Amino acid sequence: MSETHVHDSPAQPDPELDAVLRAAAAAPSQHNTQPWRFEILADGTAIDLLLDTGRLLAVTDPSTRGAHIACGAALFNLRIAASVAGLAPRVTLRPDPGRPFLLARTELDGAGQPAPWERELHAAIPARHTNREPFASTEVPLQARIQLAAAAEAEGAVLSFPDPEEAMRLRGLAEEAERELHADPAYLAELANWVGGRRDTDGIPAGALGPRPAEGAEAVRDFSVDRRLPVRYAWFEEHPQLAVLGARPDNPAGWLIAGQALERVWLTATRLQISASPLTQPLETMDAWLVAPARATGPAPQMILRIGYGLPVQERTPRRPVSDFTVVADFPQSG
Repeated sequence: MSETHVHDSPAQPDPELDAVLRAAAAAPSQHNTQPWRFEILADGTAIDLLLDTGRLLAVTDPSTRGAHIACGAALFNLRIAASVAGLAPRVTLRPDPGRPFLLARTELDGAGQPAPWERELHAAIPARHTNREPFASTEVPLQARIQLAAAAEAEGAVLSFPDPEEAMRLRGLAEEAERELHADPAYLAELANWVGGRRDTDGIPAGALGPRPAEGAEAVRDFSVDRRLPVRYAWFEEHPQLAVLGARPDNPAGWLIAGQALERVWLTATRLQISASPLTQPLETMDAWLVAPARATGPAPQMILRIGYGLPVQERTPRRPVSDFTVVADFPQSG
């Protein structure tokens, strides 16, 4: 077992590492909780990614699956940002059994050359965002879906595209899950902690919530907590296009794989000017097993994305400054 000595003061990384960490923190997370911490080893040769247990969603995400997926997405961004910076990252998932909240260690050699695809996806990081607005009825073409599926496969996951009938079934599950979640006062209280109003560093500001569907099954999450406040309605696409991301094993290691695959898929979609919005409510209830089609033999579903072509959003979710989630750590020592 090893131990890590952490300095009390926030890290002041050099500009190169600062840019890498800002890219990592641009990753998506449930309710924009940003449930990650980073420890930079004292000589800058490695960055540890840890789960921030103070930013978990006890009601929405009791298993921490969603938090692990978010951290996996941050890890993917860190990987490609470090590669573009010429730091030759080498990642080890869950490197120390004695530290269960240590999710990954990224060693930095400082002698690498990024691949063209890494440069392309790195350039898409600032543009990637959740789009909760209605999408056009234009179908995402087959060639684009092939590229998205290949992005998931490259990270050890599987991305499938349900046919219209299966997509409607999943939307029905989302609608049922919304009703179940909104009947739970604890869920509503948790939602209120992270959603609505003005948000400067985390959570989802009111301007980024998007409208409610004027008719039909849920196409986006219902973030309305106070029913007395006005709600914006809009007509959503009649047949939303969905993509289901699956990864195995269905445990923390698999969730980290899913998170890296999710971000690679999402950045690929961004590069192709395809909008995306998570539709994860069915995965947040006791009936999550229903998301997988009957007689399915593939990996467990970890994320549902609504994809399509949407107008630019007016407001995006904020991010914390690097100093808020990064510390300097001494070298791990045998003990």
